[in-house]
Amino acid sequence: MRSFKGLFLLIMTNLLVFLTLIISGNILINFVLPMFGIDMRGNFASYQFAWAMVFGFGGAFISLLMSKPMVKRMYRMQQVTQPSTPKERLVYETVRELAHRSNLKMPEVWVYLDDSPNAFATGPGRNRSMVAVSSGLVNSLSDDEVKSVLAHEMGHVANGDMVATTLLQGLMNTFVYFLAGMIARLVASATSRNGEPNFMIYFAVNIVLQILFSILAMIVVMWHSRRREFRADAHSARMYGAEPMIRALQKIDTIARQAQPVEEKSSPTLAPKDALATLKIHGGKSGGISSLFASHPPTSARIAALRGLSRKS
Repeated sequence: MRSFKGLFLLIMTNLLVFLTLIISGNILINFVLPMFGIDMRGNFASYQFAWAMVFGFGGAFISLLMSKPMVKRMYRMQQVTQPSTPKERLVYETVRELAHRSNLKMPEVWVYLDDSPNAFATGPGRNRSMVAVSSGLVNSLSDDEVKSVLAHEMGHVANGDMVATTLLQGLMNTFVYFLAGMIARLVASATSRNGEPNFMIYFAVNIVLQILFSILAMIVVMWHSRRREFRADAHSARMYGAEPMIRALQKIDTIARQAQPVEEKSSPTLAPKDALATLKIHGGKSGGISSLFASHPPTSARIAALRGLSRKS
């Protein structure tokens, strides 16, 4: 029953997002932009590009605004407002200290039950964020290593990574929709026999091109995601030094490697096993084409970068 309820909520959410974008797009293109002398209603290419922007950026920003409630529904999470255990106090006080040092509003602090040592930060802005840690993280790492991981996550918040990634995703989405639609229309017109574009050919070509262009766009977005991990690691090193973060990465990588053979044997698949992989602290791959689609750099590269920072300081 819960699975049907979740499916129904997912369908309804997507329908509401689609309707919101349709209504907003019509208002923007037909009323708001003409008030400022920008008329995209007559030229087809401009009109299609405007719609591509509405769906590209609109979808990305709606996902950003929904990021906090979405992750709260995906995990058994508990917000920490009045710490009652030493581990909760460690996490809460560290986040508060880091927020104060970076001149940020205190993020929401959450913990969730998961044996895998991980943490993530998300939210629609630098002062409307949340930081979450798994039970496996605080139980597997020492206190200074936990603090370094939290500094890494707060680095994402301080650097505005959530908004920057959303802007890049919106730009990539816009070009995917626009280029796929334009090429599909040209193909449909070229294969027409009565002067009217063939809708079925347009639809099929559009879908195929959107898939292909989305794969190419994902390479760009994942490259940016790997760059931001290095910046967040550097933030952690500035806050508490490089060594605790290096030890934390080594422990997390070791635990992940030990768990990996079991997971692959029980559930062999090419699809990502974790919808939040891009948010979390671990998940990088090294070598091969798959590294182009990795959200995180290899642990060895991150440790090398941290050691380089340590030598400079």
